[in-house]
Amino acid sequence: MPGAVSRDRRHFLTASAAVLGAAASAQLWLPGTARAAETPLPDGVFSLGVASGDPLPDGVVLWTRLAPDPLNGGGMPDRVVPVEWEVAEDARFGKPVRRGTAYARPEYGHSVHADVRGLRPDRAYWYRFRTDGQVSPTGRTRTAPPPSRASGSLRVALASCQNWQNGYFTPYADMLDQDPDVVLFVGDYIYESSPSATAVRRHEGTGEPYTLVQYRNRYAQYRSDPHLAAMHANAPWVVTFDDHEVDNDFAGEIPQDPDKQTHDAFVARLTAAYQAYYEHMPVRATAIPDGPHIRMYRRLDFGRLARLNVLDTRQFRSDQATSQEGAKDPALTMLGATQKEWLLRGMRHSTARWNLVASQIMMAETDLQVGEGKLWYYDAWDGYQAERNALMGEFADIRNPVVLTGDRHLTMISDLKADFADPGSAVVGAEFVGTSIASGGDQDQAAFHKEWDPRMADNPHWKLVDAHRGYHLFDIRRDGIDAQVRVAETVLKPEAASGTLARLRVDAGKPGVRLV
Repeated sequence: MPGAVSRDRRHFLTASAAVLGAAASAQLWLPGTARAAETPLPDGVFSLGVASGDPLPDGVVLWTRLAPDPLNGGGMPDRVVPVEWEVAEDARFGKPVRRGTAYARPEYGHSVHADVRGLRPDRAYWYRFRTDGQVSPTGRTRTAPPPSRASGSLRVALASCQNWQNGYFTPYADMLDQDPDVVLFVGDYIYESSPSATAVRRHEGTGEPYTLVQYRNRYAQYRSDPHLAAMHANAPWVVTFDDHEVDNDFAGEIPQDPDKQTHDAFVARLTAAYQAYYEHMPVRATAIPDGPHIRMYRRLDFGRLARLNVLDTRQFRSDQATSQEGAKDPALTMLGATQKEWLLRGMRHSTARWNLVASQIMMAETDLQVGEGKLWYYDAWDGYQAERNALMGEFADIRNPVVLTGDRHLTMISDLKADFADPGSAVVGAEFVGTSIASGGDQDQAAFHKEWDPRMADNPHWKLVDAHRGYHLFDIRRDGIDAQVRVAETVLKPEAASGTLARLRVDAGKPGVRLV
């Protein structure tokens, strides 16, 4: 699917840099659109850009949110606004294929989630929105391959952890150049931390977000990053959340600091955070929250080449352990019984060549203790030893399992082992923990390696550990997955060069990962 940049793509990249004006809309938009009788909307309703997500062989979700005053609640009138959408086979919309009307409702922040169907599989399409004489930037998306296709290739970019205050989202500029078919974002799209006077870029507001308006404003600020906006407009995204979209290290309905947030107060915060998440993500109506609950785990197939199982490792987990023995408690769960059975059933019966798992937090063991004994991160799968080890046992009978993860602000690429307590146990899969887009800023590499290199001997399943900012890029084919660790020179500047730090390979039928 990756290929040379076409004339339509070059036109798209140029056109999507700015919102089309009203004069241009009169020329480009198909006739026959009725104008609203209400007072005209404020200018700049498409300030947050466009996005697409969750591609199917015949459809995709198209997203936008009307927000002329994005950092102050949105700035829209308290009424339902019809928004027209159009999909075409070319960037100039000379070959339109679908069009319709969605309704931006105030109760959902005037967001639009158009679930477009009737498209052809494995095709690039261009789309845009129009309301009250204003036209959105143009977006490009792509449908999934047909269910029967077993050949071909799929280019996936893995991203996570984009703390606004730690740096610019520079890696997305390189990701745009690499032109992935789909972007997989596995958590920490926003950070809930208070504004810092010493930050590279200061968070909006006066403190942490708790209310719906406060979360909306925080998302709007992140959406204003030009590199992030351009990448959203260039390819469909598959997203899930981790903790910072709500509250650091929360578990279910338990906050990080229950002595400071009552249960009722945290449930109200969850309700606001999940709604704001839905309002700003290109997801289907199945993700509309029900109070403090949101359905996020789901499955997407890319022909018979790859099945992608997207997990939710926050809503259903037991509270984190606080000791080594506690982490071994067989009653602890990361996924909950229903989601766990859903995952296993989907992998056992998969006909796909590759069974991918999007996990927000690291699955392979991290032993922080140099020498005898073990010291784990309890917030990761290490804190849920029994369930993780049982899952590794299942992986032994799954075709080509590969886990794609975020959270760590590090690149940590590992073999997955049947028993991490036994270095000689069988390898059952591979895991790529992607580094952060910006979280952690530019780290001191010498200091990092001084701290982490001594731990390599205690973690022989690790193949690569690194602390640069960036993302991972995967070219998936039937015979194997070729992976690149793409890193930026710096995230302390809006623009910076990126390059390949390392290349790795997972061969079909041979569990594990190797440097090449």
